[in-house]
This record gives sequence, C-alpha cells and structure tokens, in this order.
Amino acid sequence: MVVKVENLVKRYGSLVALDHFNFEVNEGEVFGLLGPNGSGKSTAIGCILSLLTYDKGKIELFGKPMSPTAYDIKRDIGVIMQNVAVFDELTVYENINYFCGLYVKDKATCAALTEEAIEFSGLNDFRKFVPKKLSGGLLRRLNIACGIAHKPKLIILDEPTVAVDPQSRNNILEGIQKLNRGGATVIYTSHYMEEVEQICTRIAIMDKGRIIATGTNDELKGMISAGEKVTVEVYNPDDVLEEGLGSLSGVLSAELNQNMLEVKSVRGKNNLTAILEHLKTNGVRYGKVYSELPTLNDVFLEITGKQLRD
Repeated sequence: MVVKVENLVKRYGSLVALDHFNFEVNEGEVFGLLGPNGSGKSTAIGCILSLLTYDKGKIELFGKPMSPTAYDIKRDIGVIMQNVAVFDELTVYENINYFCGLYVKDKATCAALTEEAIEFSGLNDFRKFVPKKLSGGLLRRLNIACGIAHKPKLIILDEPTVAVDPQSRNNILEGIQKLNRGGATVIYTSHYMEEVEQICTRIAIMDKGRIIATGTNDELKGMISAGEKVTVEVYNPDDVLEEGLGSLSGVLSAELNQNMLEVKSVRGKNNLTAILEHLKTNGVRYGKVYSELPTLNDVFLEITGKQLRD
C-alpha cells in the first residue's frame, strides 16, 4: 500500500472540508481522484503531503506515518500542481537541475537525472530557453520534468493538462503512462473525464469531503442506472412527443434540445429500434442517429448531481 488514509477530518471553522475521508492507493496504480469544485480534492492532497494540518485521522505513505518532518518519505514523492511553479530567471535545464538537486545532493547524479528528465519531456531543443519563451504546452512539460527528475516512487498530478493543445495533452498523458510503466505510482486529478478513462486503472469520486464511489472505469459505469444513450437529429421537432418516448419500456428520460433528441435507457436495455419506430409512427422525420454507452462523465453527473458548483 503506497497511500493509506483513515477517517481524516479537516475543518475550516464551521466548514467540514474532509468528513471522515478514507483513501487507499496501491503500488503501481494510476489512480484517478475526481470531484466537483469544493469537494475536498485539493484539501485531501494537501493533508496527504503534510502541507495542511488536520483535526483527526491517520495518514500513512509507503507504510510509514506521514508528517511535516518525514523527509525520508518526501524524497520519494513528486508533486506537479495545477499552477506552474518554476523560476522565471532560470533556463529549462537550470530549473530541472535545481528541483532535482533538492532531493539528490550528488552533483554528477543530479546532472544525469536532469538530462534524463529533459529527454523524457522532449525539451532538449529548449534546454537554454527561459520559461517566458515557452508555449503553454512546453511550460507544462517543464513543470512535470521538475517534479519527476529525482525519480519519485509516488507522483501526484493536479490538473496537469489545463489549457494545453491536444498534441501537448497527448504527450503529457503518454508521459504519465510511461512513468507508471517505469514503476511509479500515480495519483491523478482532472476535470477531463476522457483523460481519466484513458490512463487511470482505478478511480474514486469524492463529494462533500468523502469518497462516494470507487472502482475501475467499468465498475463505476455499472453502478449507475443509465445504459444506452440514443441521440437523434430530427427535422420536425414540433412533432416529437417526449411523453410518448418516455413511456417506452426501459426508457429513463427523453429530452429535446432544438432539433436534437436524446433518449436514455436503463442498463441492459437496447431501445434504438423502438425509438426509431416510435418516431416513424408519429411522422417525425430524422437524419443522423447516434448510439453510445455511458461515459465516465455520465457516471460523474449521476453520482454528484448536475447542479453548478462554485
């Protein structure tokens, strides 16, 4: 067990940010931690890293109690936060070498690890650039290189692909998987559900300071009522009878948004034929038809609700 958190309570005055929070990450996992804004994700990570004090509970990393002075544990952790944290006056090489040097005191070893991180991040052509000369994607890659140069056993990434182009995002995700194949355990937070589906071996959804669902991607999808979702482009939407569609066996909901009809069915029920037959019977002309199984985004919304969060 790399991370074990038991009954963690963290209060900010009358606000309970973590309410008997329990969390476990096994060695070798890419573990996705999801939750709406204000659910407690950042507070949980801050407590796990001993950056925040807490009111009650127990935190162990690598089987040892975590504390602000547990430097032997901290040497095996790499942290890449959402806000890029590098020195503007240092070059790419100097930034990576500096952060690596915080953990590795031997200069020759640190230099070798710096070169490995530059190669790993694809920054060799930019090694003499200062951060302000880098694109957003390159800056994110530099931020990651600074966090992993010392070869940590546990890597925590908080929204590492925010505001980057698809090519850079793909590069970052491939890099995370490569780190995992190299032996690192990864905790990954993101609002991009497709990223979590792509790289995470296990996922936890938290809300209101607690973990409310945990499992693999398929296990989480099996927890919700929604199954197949059929989307139909209709040409005469005024003739669509949503009530009639809703009465079909196994249909959870039928919603019309302008000329796009979305019908959700319960798990294990395929209603495509019945839906199209209903439309034809009622004189509704349609064009493109899409049928898809639930996504992680559907799971997230059903479990945490659709209301907006701050």
